[in-house]
Amino acid sequence: MISAYTGKQVRQAEEPLLAAGLADVLMQRAANGLAHAIIRELKVRSLRTYGARVVVLAGKGNNGGDGLYAAAFLAARGMRTTAVVTADSAHPQALAAFERAGGRARHLTDVALGELAAETARADVVIDAVLGTGAKGGLRGSAASLINAINEARSQTGTSGFVVACDLPSGVDADTGGVSEPVISADLTVTFGAAKAGLLADPGADHAGRVEVVPIGIEEHLGRPELRRLEEADIACLLPSPARRAHKYSRGVLGVVAGSADYPGAAVLACRGALAAGVGMVRYLGPAEVADLVRQSCPEVVCSTGAVADNRVQAWLVGSGMGPNDHDQLQRARDAIASGLPVVADAGALPVLPEVLAPHVVLTPHAGELAALLKRLGGDEDRAAVEAGTLAAARRAAALTGATVLLKGATTLVAAPGGDVFSQADGTPWLATAGSGDVLAGVIGALLAQSGPDVGRYSEVGVEPDVRWAAVAALGAALHGKAGRAASDAVSGGPIAAGGIAAALPGVWGKVSTLSNSGVRKRNSHTLPLR
Repeated sequence: MISAYTGKQVRQAEEPLLAAGLADVLMQRAANGLAHAIIRELKVRSLRTYGARVVVLAGKGNNGGDGLYAAAFLAARGMRTTAVVTADSAHPQALAAFERAGGRARHLTDVALGELAAETARADVVIDAVLGTGAKGGLRGSAASLINAINEARSQTGTSGFVVACDLPSGVDADTGGVSEPVISADLTVTFGAAKAGLLADPGADHAGRVEVVPIGIEEHLGRPELRRLEEADIACLLPSPARRAHKYSRGVLGVVAGSADYPGAAVLACRGALAAGVGMVRYLGPAEVADLVRQSCPEVVCSTGAVADNRVQAWLVGSGMGPNDHDQLQRARDAIASGLPVVADAGALPVLPEVLAPHVVLTPHAGELAALLKRLGGDEDRAAVEAGTLAAARRAAALTGATVLLKGATTLVAAPGGDVFSQADGTPWLATAGSGDVLAGVIGALLAQSGPDVGRYSEVGVEPDVRWAAVAALGAALHGKAGRAASDAVSGGPIAAGGIAAALPGVWGKVSTLSNSGVRKRNSHTLPLR
């Protein structure tokens, strides 16, 4: 499992080593890791190392020092290195080491800005080392003007070079993932000691590219993570598996209240998602015409037009494809939520939720739906505000409702009421298609129905009992994302429809579960793949 921390947590973890006089050791470890990551990236891209053109944008703090020391290492390997000092000064020891290694330092001035931007745009490697984890408010003045000019020059020249962020892209908040423009988007972020929470939450993740973590010796001093991400081995461990003498009822029964005359397909897709995610039985409740469509599309589903109280299930899915005028369906949704069973509440159910919920109720809004929910609870956020601060918005909704909140997006966040958050980015942009969320709700509903009282497999991957429901939702998001990617890969990276996500899920499940069956467990990872 990947653990991410705030900038403050990382700085606190550094304090014992700084007090022991190891400040320079920490910086050298970070710089060495950064330099080696750049060399690996050059080789992966089949670019030369000797003679490669490297420009480091160096601020005056320790982040700039890390970048300068890394550039000094690269200069010693035969690369042509230029440092653009973006402030009135730079880390003195690092700058001296850079110049001793043969690097060329240029100071940013208004007169030289255009020339420096053009040189940076032509470089094989650009190292963004202007702002570090302690910076707030983004770039200002001439440094901001430089980044704007670089971005414009790179877009015009179509450069084949790549950008590496030193610890995090300048302008991205390490704690929240908020972005203060301008930002030069990284292809690779090399971060030190631990992943930063802001790199795993949108919109910060938009600018981070692939993230690599370089251990620097502070890891044992880090506390409880601010944010976590399930990796493939964790997913394999958490997947439910039927016992030898299992039957359809012991494998879990999911009740589905979804669909309407206007959106009958939502019920079908939710049921297909659930059936693909291992549940023993699906019971559908809804209008007769929708039930008929579900029977035709999914003959495995037991359909009824009855009441929630008449159906024995282990979990409920409510809300997909329902509107404010679907009164019978909305009453069923209310009854399901009041049952005390685990519930995934999607779309149309969100406006009729009671004000006080419980962690076993999983809400699955997109940004617009979350904004509406927060406004109903007294907030003033609109969709743009939610999208600009996804981590804070998901946490706030979970705290206000008492429910587990899954905020759908390119990076999906799952917030528990106590503040713990999971971040999953396993999918493809092709998942942004009608009905995709209905399939996701079905997957999560199926996992809730199979969750049972056993928490052993969750503790095995380091998930505390009070965070279990969030982990179930994160598992669903991860499987949904992987299935979407697999469906797209099956058509050479092309577009997919929601039904294709459900169709691909059993194959993804089987592939991932082989890790668990073979006993493979990978507890530490230092690379976060591109989304």
